[in-house]
Amino acid sequence: MKFLVGLIGIIIGFLLVWKGDWIVNNFGRMAWAENHLGTDGGTRLMWKLIGILVIFLALLHMFGFFEGFVISLFGFFFGR
Repeated sequence: MKFLVGLIGIIIGFLLVWKGDWIVNNFGRMAWAENHLGTDGGTRLMWKLIGILVIFLALLHMFGFFEGFVISLFGFFFGR
């Protein structure tokens, strides 16, 4: 089941990277991304970065490293 969920995540991430221009044309621009990531095209870059993050998290989940990654990032909030 982990591999199926991870594969779906990889496909979604790939589509976000590949079709970022389509997403921007249909849903509009993000003001924060345009201000902080570039003058024109910051929103496209933001969708590509989100897609790469989704792929990375899906790979972590597929191979069983997701829980350890989350604990290493946020464990100090919970006393670990």
